[in-house]
Amino acid sequence: MNKQFTIQHGLIGLATTSLLLAGCANMSERQQGTAAGAGIGAVAGAVLSKATGGKAGTGAVVGGAVGAVAGNVWSKRQQDRRAELEKATSGTGVEISRTADDQLKMNIPNDVSFKVGSSAVQPAMRNVLDPFATSLRDDPSARIRIVGHTDSTGSEATNNTLSFDRAQSVRDYLIGRGIAATRIETDGRGEREPIADNSSADGRAKNRRVEIFLREPAA
Repeated sequence: MNKQFTIQHGLIGLATTSLLLAGCANMSERQQGTAAGAGIGAVAGAVLSKATGGKAGTGAVVGGAVGAVAGNVWSKRQQDRRAELEKATSGTGVEISRTADDQLKMNIPNDVSFKVGSSAVQPAMRNVLDPFATSLRDDPSARIRIVGHTDSTGSEATNNTLSFDRAQSVRDYLIGRGIAATRIETDGRGEREPIADNSSADGRAKNRRVEIFLREPAA
């Protein structure tokens, strides 16, 4: 076994260890993301360096640094914002989560957001959107994507229009709370992306929803 092969596999082992450490319970989400990014970057750096004739060790170090930065997009601000929104929406049925690509996601069910067949923002949803808007005012780099969804009741054309109108209503509400229009994009997915079975009333209720994604682009 040659020396370069041994070094490369040793580095990959270290990177794998960093990935395991990223799952430690006593790490914050931000630390976990950094550790995981460093591990993935180290593996990629070592492999790419070896493939292009460079030194595996150097490639792993560079890859680890790049990976650490990429894995740190989930900032402390995002982490704090998630905690604040979870507290503000407790008991409402709104789900706050972190996506695999480090976006903050709010899943807002229809009974909170809109009446059936309507795109007018309900008072209950304002209680969700107000603290969200407040948390964005000191974070001009954050970008928002709002996606409306419907169940399969009614025609596809009607559902497409309704889902988009609902996303636009949320956008307009946030703009009215001081968020720049240039930071927000909207989309309506109609009935095309169900998360539950449309054959039951409960499933249709889950499918009628608005999703808000918030991301902080890497610097």
